[in-house]
Amino acid sequence: LMRWGLLPSWVKDPQAFSLLINARGESAVEKPAFRNAMKRRRCLIPADGFYEWKPDGARKRPHFVRMRDAAPFAFAGLWETWTGPNGEEMDTVAIVTTTASPDIAHIHERMPVMLEPDAFQLWLDCAQVDATTAQAVLVPTRPGKLEATEVSTAVNRVANDSAALIAPSSRDPLEPPEPAPAKRAAKTKPADKRQGSLF
Repeated sequence: LMRWGLLPSWVKDPQAFSLLINARGESAVEKPAFRNAMKRRRCLIPADGFYEWKPDGARKRPHFVRMRDAAPFAFAGLWETWTGPNGEEMDTVAIVTTTASPDIAHIHERMPVMLEPDAFQLWLDCAQVDATTAQAVLVPTRPGKLEATEVSTAVNRVANDSAALIAPSSRDPLEPPEPAPAKRAAKTKPADKRQGSLF
């Protein structure tokens, strides 16, 4: 098990370092935060889908993305073990991203790299395959392989965790976007806009 949010080994204070949940595949070889992991610590992260949010008026609509045949797959990942001043260790990981497949580009411009099975060994073989060669497999999923389904906004709360989160939304897909909420009294708290894209 690893913490999602890579910590490079040279970080002195994790509390003062930004959470690196994603690594852009196009630049990971050059970026100081990912350069060593690209050379020596590449991994696979098994999954059967992921969420992405599409802007819709004043809101963002969550979508569940998966293979059309619902088969499991593997994200390309990078990992590091951070060692603290007292010898404590923390294993951390980031998911590598690329430009979006045409299947889901209408939702978001980027997506996690979903490696083809025949690329697994090349990606994992850090001893024989250099980082630049490995970078060649960090490409969008081929057109026609993915499907995206709008799901309930219940997924926006981390406290919710059930199979219902990947069920298709009951909202009519032809329903127009919801209008921006009317302005209220000054005492009303502003809308929570912290939910951003994961990729």
